[in-house]
Amino acid sequence: MSDSSNTNKVTSPDLADTRVQMCTRLVMDTTDPEISFDANGVCNYWHEFQTFKERIPDRDTRQMMLKRMVAEIKAAGKRSEYDCVLGLSGGVDSSYLAWLAKDLGLRPLIVHFDNGWNSELAVGNIEELVTRLGYDLETFVMDWDEFRDVQRAYFKASVVDLEVPTDHMIAGALYRIADQRKIKYILSGTNYQTEWLLPSSWWYSKFDAVNLKNIHKRFGSRKLRNLPTLSVWEQAKYHLKGIRSVAPLDLIDYSKASAKKKLMHELGWRDYGGKHYESVFTRFYQGYLLPKKFDIDKRKAHLSSLILTGEISRDEALKELQQPPYDKDLQETDRAYVAKKLQFSSEEFEAILAAKPVPHTDYLTDTEQRRIYMAWVRRLSKLRNTLLRRKPVGEPGQPVTS
Repeated sequence: MSDSSNTNKVTSPDLADTRVQMCTRLVMDTTDPEISFDANGVCNYWHEFQTFKERIPDRDTRQMMLKRMVAEIKAAGKRSEYDCVLGLSGGVDSSYLAWLAKDLGLRPLIVHFDNGWNSELAVGNIEELVTRLGYDLETFVMDWDEFRDVQRAYFKASVVDLEVPTDHMIAGALYRIADQRKIKYILSGTNYQTEWLLPSSWWYSKFDAVNLKNIHKRFGSRKLRNLPTLSVWEQAKYHLKGIRSVAPLDLIDYSKASAKKKLMHELGWRDYGGKHYESVFTRFYQGYLLPKKFDIDKRKAHLSSLILTGEISRDEALKELQQPPYDKDLQETDRAYVAKKLQFSSEEFEAILAAKPVPHTDYLTDTEQRRIYMAWVRRLSKLRNTLLRRKPVGEPGQPVTS
């Protein structure tokens, strides 16, 4: 809850009729129910980032960590055609990561996840990047009938994170391919510089296969036979096989603006006009559905992350928020296209958009599976320490509880 004594009130750029409190350092506001403010109107996210920033290793240490990471990847894949797997969406982060991997002398197998929603621009960017960088490309094509059934189920479930099916399956596909080709490393484009801030009520765990399958069981109509789901136990299996996901962008001075310039100048990359807008579905979901149904403008979190890392000023962010997420005519075109592609009638789609939001946790979750998994991890760790005659970590003279 916000401090009721605070008087730093502003009008939200996308909610002209609603008086909301906005952070005086960032552009997050009370459309996020978890936000809080100090006496000066500064939100909790700004303070939390200052603590986070203190834990970031200095540049020299990060460079050393990156060199060690690259050496380990090369050593693990020295006898293979590829030493890592890299998922390429055509967006800024994954595209720059592809360039960086080449610059670091890595030999990634590029994997593109085709879930049926690529924009023509994304396809063009991917082809251009792969050709200019000299990479091999493997496209993982989803079983569209099954995947559409899952997406339809998520719309009917009225949950907030409609990107779970895509993000979950991307991870499942990358791990599956890495396992099949005996590749030990997956390069991830995730990074704190552009993605640090995202309120927990605005998204849901991408790896909760129990939640995904329960939503589909409740609202789907087809059996799932071909989709690359990733349960707790499958994650554990890949972990035991030594397959790791690493995030090189966290170890460099990554700048979104600089990355775009390099990609456009050296690789002929073209911009989409929004974060993750390389996908027609994501463009519609973030730019239309989230603001309309859930009162969430994800640009506030994205722009606030860029303010925190010094990429843009708060005034620049406020100016961007004065504009619609994307062209309003295109929004209506996308709305009709998404409804038709998912085989919803206009009436069905209108009812879905108007339906009351439902928490993901109203459906089954993997909480119990993760509890069991972590209990086994602790037991095995204690057994390993005993076999190696190591003293478990704990207070001197005090028993260590599992």
